[in-house]
Amino acid sequence: MPKQPHATSWTPLLKGRDGPVYLAIADAIASDVEEGRLLPGTLLPAQRALAEMLDIDFTTVTRAYAEARKRGLVEGRVGHGTYVLRQQKQALPSSARPVDVSMNLPPRFDDEALDARMQAGIAAVSAEGLDLFLTYQDPAGALSDREAGAQWLASRLPDLSADRVTVCPGTQGAMAVTLSLLAQRGDTICTESLIYPGMLALAAHMGVTIAPVAMDADGLVPDRFEAACIEKKPRLLYCTPTLHNPTTATIPLARRKRIVEIARHHGVRIVEDDAYGALPRAAIAPLAALAPEIVYYIGGLSKCLSPALRIAYLVTPDNRIAARAASAVRAFSGMASPLTAAIATRWIGDGTADAVLDAIRTETARRQAIAMQLLPGAVTKPDCFHAWLELPDSWTAAALASRARLEGIGLVTGDAFAIGRGPEAIRIGLGSPPSANALSRGLEIVADLLERPPGSSSTVV
Repeated sequence: MPKQPHATSWTPLLKGRDGPVYLAIADAIASDVEEGRLLPGTLLPAQRALAEMLDIDFTTVTRAYAEARKRGLVEGRVGHGTYVLRQQKQALPSSARPVDVSMNLPPRFDDEALDARMQAGIAAVSAEGLDLFLTYQDPAGALSDREAGAQWLASRLPDLSADRVTVCPGTQGAMAVTLSLLAQRGDTICTESLIYPGMLALAAHMGVTIAPVAMDADGLVPDRFEAACIEKKPRLLYCTPTLHNPTTATIPLARRKRIVEIARHHGVRIVEDDAYGALPRAAIAPLAALAPEIVYYIGGLSKCLSPALRIAYLVTPDNRIAARAASAVRAFSGMASPLTAAIATRWIGDGTADAVLDAIRTETARRQAIAMQLLPGAVTKPDCFHAWLELPDSWTAAALASRARLEGIGLVTGDAFAIGRGPEAIRIGLGSPPSANALSRGLEIVADLLERPPGSSSTVV
């Protein structure tokens, strides 16, 4: 059996590298491979040894090696360690890597202490025993999880009781539950003229007709909503009043009161998707606080904590309707994952969730500043990690997305949010790139494309 090589004494040069430490280590591996300082087949230092050498957290090195594996720089061999790969031409330097701004998710913050705190919470849940892993739970969610949901939403919905909260498998799951309670195949529902694509897919699946309502810079236009109520007789209104996706519009309080008044008058229920409601430091009262008797409120954790949690809290007008919602959860999915619900409950209870939210806000502000500098025409709001850019007349959204794709930039166009043809605009997910530097690199390319007419960068022959 061939003798295994000893681990190299290699130490990454991190000075002068911006962004998270784990990305700096991965970039150092890429740089040293390219310069020949790390040869193919080299055994890298053990993760714990490198962590001690650099005086950083062990998990940071774990993430760095995982990132290097994703780039095709190294491979892990069980029981032997991490080796530099022999075919390095496939590895891209950081300046050439694709940048995807099509996804809308919270930006990754660089806080090793908070990372460790989050992991400690997960470990604490695991240490509580196997009952959580080996049994079914109440389809509405365990009482402790529903109480945590009420606690998390208390700043937006004061005096919320846990018996009105149903724990759902993500916002999409909560929307499916709510739509099943309020609409039937063939019914009409009102939405903003641009809406979350998940609702478009759900409406098509459930056979309901969407009647889009016009928007302006402040969101849904009340008079147009009232006209739709008279003409279309909708069963419900689905809307995102705070940091609307994709336009970032936030409906002012006076307009919210008017929308609620119209809905009451016409007997229309409201489904309020408050996916971004935790982000603003100074939030406007949600529709559910203004009219709890007609509003079905969805407060998901994907945009304010982590998309991987797949937990959303559905607040119904009363506990009788909550019982029906629990039955719908059972029919659709059996229950939300008790494990992820327990992690959310742990983070909410010990303050980790608030710390994560604050870190997301801080990194969001950093990335907003980059977007405003490079794309001054884009529209965003404080604490919002997506931006909306209406394009100049010379560009169509499809043409820009196609050309950007050739440059390694992923964009999403207005069509994705529209019934029929959408506006010539793009939504930019500021949180999707792994670092602020990657975001800058991607937006610089978009800005350069927009400065030239489409024909000057055409690749058609």
